Amino acid sequence: MHSSAIFLIEFGAIILGLGLLGRLAGRLQFSPIPLYLLAGLAFGEGGLLPLGASEEFVAIGAEIGVILLLLMLGLEYTASDLVSNLKTQYPAGLVDMALNALPGAALALLLGWGPVAAVVLAGVTWISSSGVIAKVMGDLGRLGNRETPVILSILVLEDLAMAVYLPIITALLAGVSLAAGSVTLAIALGVAGLVLFVAVRYGRVISRFVSSDDPEKLLLVVLGLTLLVAGLAQQLQVSAAVGAFLVGIALSGEVAEGAHNLLAPLRDLFAAVFFVFFGLHTDPQSIPPVILPALALAVVTALTKIATGYWAARRAGISPKGRWRAGGTLVARGEFSIVIAGLAVTAGIEPDLGPLATAYVLVLVVLGPLTARYTEPLALRLTRPRALSPEPAPALAKETLEPADEAGLER
Repeated sequence: MHSSAIFLIEFGAIILGLGLLGRLAGRLQFSPIPLYLLAGLAFGEGGLLPLGASEEFVAIGAEIGVILLLLMLGLEYTASDLVSNLKTQYPAGLVDMALNALPGAALALLLGWGPVAAVVLAGVTWISSSGVIAKVMGDLGRLGNRETPVILSILVLEDLAMAVYLPIITALLAGVSLAAGSVTLAIALGVAGLVLFVAVRYGRVISRFVSSDDPEKLLLVVLGLTLLVAGLAQQLQVSAAVGAFLVGIALSGEVAEGAHNLLAPLRDLFAAVFFVFFGLHTDPQSIPPVILPALALAVVTALTKIATGYWAARRAGISPKGRWRAGGTLVARGEFSIVIAGLAVTAGIEPDLGPLATAYVLVLVVLGPLTARYTEPLALRLTRPRALSPEPAPALAKETLEPADEAGLER
C-alpha cells in the first residue's frame, strides 16, 4: 500500500510537471521537447530528485508513446501519397540521407564507438522533427507557401525510410547474425510493401471495417489494433514503431481524421512521458564531456540540412527566398532522433551515445525555430551584391530611370 501511494505521488508529480512545462512552452511559442528532456534529467540518476517506484510504469508509458508517435505519423499520409512522393522526390531523399547521415556516422567512428553506434548516430542526425517543423510552419504562417510541398516531401521520405531503417537498427542492436538480420529486413520490407499494396487497393474496405460513429468504439478499435500489430511486429524483431506506422498508413479518410482527433491527446501525453524516460536514463554529469562534439555535430548538420532544403527547393523551381526558407525549416531534430538513440541506450552499446544525443537534440530543437525564421533574411543579406561606390548609385538610378519615364510618356 505504501509503495502504491509513492507511485501515485511520483507519477502524478511527473504529469503535473509536464503539464506546467507544456503551458510554459506554449506561452513562449516554443517546442516543449527540450523542457521535457531537462525534466527527465532532473528526475533521473544523478539528478535533483531521482524516481523510484514509478520508473517501471514510466518505461511502459514511454514505449506506448513511441507507438502512438508513429501511428499518428502514419495517419497523416495515405499510401498513394507515399508512393507518389517516392517516385517523384526520391533524389531529394537520397541527398538528404547522404548529407545528414554521414556526419553522424563519421563522428561515431572518429570517437571510436564502432560501426553499430555509427549507424545509430547516422539516424539521429538524419531525421528531422516532423512535429516541431509542422508547428513552426504553422506559427510562421507558411503552410501555403510554394516551398512547403518540398519540405513535406522530404519529411515524408524520411518517415518512409524509418520503416526500413528501424528494423535494420533493431537487428544490429540485438546482435543477430548477418543472415538473421537479412531475414528481418526482408520481412520488414515485405510487410511494408504488402501494407502499402493493401492500403492502395483496399484502404476503403479497411477503413469501413474500423469505422464507427461512436468515438469510444473507434478509439478502442484503433488503439487495440495498433498495440496488437506493434506487439506482433516486435515479436518478429521488425520494430513495434514500424508496425504502428503501417497501421496508420492503412487507415484513411474519415476514419483517419477521427482517430487522429481522438488519439492526439494520448499521443501528446505518452510522447511527453517518453522524453522524460529518455532523460531519466541520461546522467546529467555525463553531458559536459560530450558537449563540444554535440555542438560541432549540431552546427555541421544544421548547415547540411539547410543545403538539403535549398537543393530540393531549387530542383522544384522555387525562388531563392523559398529555397533558404526550406533549408532553414528542416534544421530541427526531435522525437525521432530520441527514439533512435533510445533504442541504443536500452541496448547499452555505448555509454556516451545517450548524453551526446540528448545534448544534440537540445541544441537543434532550440536552434530549429530560429533558423526557420532567420535563415532567409540572413542569407539574402549576405549574398546581396554590394555597390562598389555608394555615392554615384542614386545618380545612376536617376539616369536609368529617366529614359524609361520618357519611353513611358512616348507610349
